[in-house]
Amino acid sequence: MGILPPEFYNQPTLELAKSLLGAELVKETDKGTASGYIIETEAYIGPGDRAAHSFKDKRTQRTEVMFGPPGHVYTYVMHTHCLVNVVSGEWDHPEAVLIRAVEPVKGLDLIRERRGDKKDKDLTNGPGKLTKALGIIKSDYGHPWDRPPLYIKKGYQPEHISQGKRIGIDNAGEARDYPWRFWVTGNKFVSR
Repeated sequence: MGILPPEFYNQPTLELAKSLLGAELVKETDKGTASGYIIETEAYIGPGDRAAHSFKDKRTQRTEVMFGPPGHVYTYVMHTHCLVNVVSGEWDHPEAVLIRAVEPVKGLDLIRERRGDKKDKDLTNGPGKLTKALGIIKSDYGHPWDRPPLYIKKGYQPEHISQGKRIGIDNAGEARDYPWRFWVTGNKFVSR
């Protein structure tokens, strides 16, 4: 099946954010299986990152999974959309990688059913769009990434990776300018 093993997630967060590009994000549900190649990510480097939910070691019920081992699912709701992250960093050093966009691979009919009447390029080109399309929900929180029904498996190695500022974090001071967003260069499913 090629599911990425737990040790894959034991790498620095910025490296993990790039290593995830090209990997296949898969969600199995009662309605079927849908997946997509990860083509855009953003890194959040814990207590020193004003844009991170764990800024200043802020430990809450929502952020608790980030204080554990890497390789677990961190979901949360923002503006009615569920977003999905890969927990990174060491124990008690809460870091994460937000999955911002995927390129649909499997279950395209199911993805279209979930997303409604959208152009193909708009099905999964944003963090809330991709979770809805794949059926990722808030209760996936805490699940290890190396086991079904939600997992990441080997995909392909992108030829070129672009890097730039993170998106939608205007209230984070200078942290909004950190070039911790990565994407597969030229892929039409990149969020913006």
